Amino acid sequence: MPEEKDPISRSNSIYELSVTKVLETFKTSTPAGLNHDVAKARLEANGFNELEAKVTPKWRLFLNQFNNIIVYILIFAAVLTFLMQHYSDSIVITIVILINAFIGYAQEVNASNALEEIKNLLSAEANVYREGERQKIAARELVVGDLVYLEAGDNVPADLRLIDADNLRIQESALTGEADSVEKQFMPLSAQTPLAEQTNMAFASTGVTNGSGLGVVVATGTSTEIGKISTSVQDVKEQKSPLTRELDQLGTGISWFIIVSAVILFALGWFLNIYSLPVLAMAIVTMVVGSMPEGLPAATSIILATGVQKLTKQNAIVKTLPAAETLGAIDIIASDKTGTLTKNEMTIQDILVDGQQYAVSGTGYAPDGTISASGKKVDVGQDTKLAEFLLMGQQANDTVLTETELGWTVNGEPTDAAFITAYYKAFGINDPELTELDRIPFDSDYRYLAKLIQLADGTRVTAIKGAPDVLLALAAIQDPDFDRAYWLDQVLTLAKQGKRVIVVGTVPMSADETEISHELVQERGIKFLGLAAITDPPRPEVIEAIAEMRHAGIKVKMITGDSVETASAIGRQLGLADDIKALTGKEVDAMSLEELAQQVEQYDIFARTTPQNKLKIVKAYQQNGNVTAMIGDGVNDAPALKQADIGVAMGVKGTDVAKDSADMILANDDFSTIKVAIEQGRRLYDNIKKTILFLLPTSFAEGLIVAISILMSQPMPLTPTQLLWINMVSAITIQLAFIFEPAEPGLMDRAPRPKNDRLMHKQDVWQMTYVSVIIAGMGLLVFELMRGMNVPFEVASTMAVNIIIFGKIFYLFNIRTSKLAFDKTVLFSNPMAYVSIGLMIIFQLIFTYVPFMNGIFSTAGLDLPQWGIVLIASLPVLIVAELNKMYLQRKQQIATN
Repeated sequence: MPEEKDPISRSNSIYELSVTKVLETFKTSTPAGLNHDVAKARLEANGFNELEAKVTPKWRLFLNQFNNIIVYILIFAAVLTFLMQHYSDSIVITIVILINAFIGYAQEVNASNALEEIKNLLSAEANVYREGERQKIAARELVVGDLVYLEAGDNVPADLRLIDADNLRIQESALTGEADSVEKQFMPLSAQTPLAEQTNMAFASTGVTNGSGLGVVVATGTSTEIGKISTSVQDVKEQKSPLTRELDQLGTGISWFIIVSAVILFALGWFLNIYSLPVLAMAIVTMVVGSMPEGLPAATSIILATGVQKLTKQNAIVKTLPAAETLGAIDIIASDKTGTLTKNEMTIQDILVDGQQYAVSGTGYAPDGTISASGKKVDVGQDTKLAEFLLMGQQANDTVLTETELGWTVNGEPTDAAFITAYYKAFGINDPELTELDRIPFDSDYRYLAKLIQLADGTRVTAIKGAPDVLLALAAIQDPDFDRAYWLDQVLTLAKQGKRVIVVGTVPMSADETEISHELVQERGIKFLGLAAITDPPRPEVIEAIAEMRHAGIKVKMITGDSVETASAIGRQLGLADDIKALTGKEVDAMSLEELAQQVEQYDIFARTTPQNKLKIVKAYQQNGNVTAMIGDGVNDAPALKQADIGVAMGVKGTDVAKDSADMILANDDFSTIKVAIEQGRRLYDNIKKTILFLLPTSFAEGLIVAISILMSQPMPLTPTQLLWINMVSAITIQLAFIFEPAEPGLMDRAPRPKNDRLMHKQDVWQMTYVSVIIAGMGLLVFELMRGMNVPFEVASTMAVNIIIFGKIFYLFNIRTSKLAFDKTVLFSNPMAYVSIGLMIIFQLIFTYVPFMNGIFSTAGLDLPQWGIVLIASLPVLIVAELNKMYLQRKQQIATN
């Protein structure tokens, strides 16, 4: 009988079924589990239990590099010159095309490999019962029907329907966004139970914090809840980066302008019979090749690639090159709270004992800090009531706190770990010499944890801690005069500050009692010792980073599963805004996208949100024209990460799905790295714009020289190979100076540039126009003068090429800074600019004097006077550009005053 491919399809509500029905549905049994043959058959039918990232094949990455109108035109030019038997021109054009392709391909592959290295660090195993034997197997080999054993510290390897649970608690924040772990059981649930309340289910990629359990695998791979979200992420359309859109528009506009100009020139040349058809066709190809900014893709790719490498060294791994620049355009950062803005390490900050309030310094689980009252450090050894409170809080606990190479880690509940840390701060890292006799594990029905212990003097007492409303009521049972109203008011005050309040007490026991029960606690009540206020503290570096980003015009928004009160309190501590305003997920659901877009700007916090809420919020910001970043680590963040202009995932605590959906990964999980990345993105944008402003005028000058020559029926001063030499060699030498160009002063004092901002403004177009006219005019003038003096064509042509090159060099001094070119603060701020110029001059000397190069490029050597003419003819572009800069600066000063 063939194995059924997907038993889970029999019911979409596994949580409604009884344990017997679950075993029957999935054709398994307890305690034996599946036999090996059945497991093998199901593995072949359903595939491995894994989530594969959607990886673009390397061959497609390579072909994508040719999907560009500039490349299309160059390919056409290469084919045309080949058909016209200008083989050297055709070969050089082809080499240029391939160089561009390999540069882009190499950088995308490197970014992809960096991500895969992180993914390879993740591994998972599972404890399963097969044929009655418990064994450990790779989680990817699990199949539906497998019987999986869970214990504290395990990651849930697949979606399980629990059939047994012993004090089992699972942390599901990666899936639901809720910080607290969920107590699990195995009884059937009613229909339409929400995912977050399916207490008899354990979901893939969540973590076991307490107890143990046994579950039947009901879904693997993409059929799991985490897999469904991963699949739905694929439906979110990827956004083009602002730079990509701008470069696409610029490249398309330039290309069509050149094509139309070429057609008009060809028509004029043909109609006026200026050249023979082959000569005219070659002249047009020369103009097109010269005008095309074929060095632009290479230059921008190299600038972005080096920016990506710098970011990687600063723990920000960028998966695609344009994403590095997009960082600089961000004006909204929507961030998850737990583990991103906060440490995800519960910390006791306040203790109230016997009317005295104590402050606890230090954050996180590291036992570094002190306890003080009224600003003075407390000697806990002399404060018996505080010492008793700390001891009982540490004892009413079933969590383990250990120090590893990575720091202090918790196996159990974060709240319990906070009490252990507070005890260590007071008494040092030494556990008390006590004997545990019995315990009551935390139960959601009773909402406390109790442990019966025997002290060193033989006294027995039950340490208890739990929810204030429950334990304060129990305190009133033992002490009729207990001021419950006062302490409830204290609890409310602390809760409004975003703190979780836990009450600690004791239950008196006789010397011969060995058991503790709920009935005994309810009967005797408790002796109230005090209460502790616990918070998940904001990361200190985040507070500083948010302040700096606000100064830079970037708004940080918190999206969290926490309550409005808790989230607002954390938001105030972080300094998200001067007047915090919050919106709930239910309120988001009640609005249309258009309605939300109208109101979303005024809110700083979004509380009790679902994955779909997060996606909708990001879309609303984008609809308003904001360049939006989304930061998260859980599966519930994945759709929003994919939708955002740039998604940022955590590299250490982030889930695989979040990393796959993101554009950038923070390898150190440090939010403040975003600030560094934004600054780097702004610098990259500035340097790319400078590159474009530098590259286009010289390319247009080359095309202008050819166009004027055609219209004047003069010999062509430049050949296609010479033009390609100018464009490509300068792209890999002079233009590389922009890679190392430091950030302009006040970079982070600017507001983010608008999403619809144009790459080129009127002043930029004007500058490109006069620069190209000056370079072209000087090149033609010298060429004609030399030809009039009967200088050989090769010499005159070589002089024209060098005028363009040295015009580029002089223009570089102008364009690399907003200050005057020879301002002492910037003249030597980029030593690599001079290295680049030196390399370009060396290449030009080779181009001019080496016989082999003379043969390929139709060049000839120049004498000293001819070099003097070249330098004099190249200098006007710098003089005019600097005068224009001085005029604009003066105009701006007048407008400011």
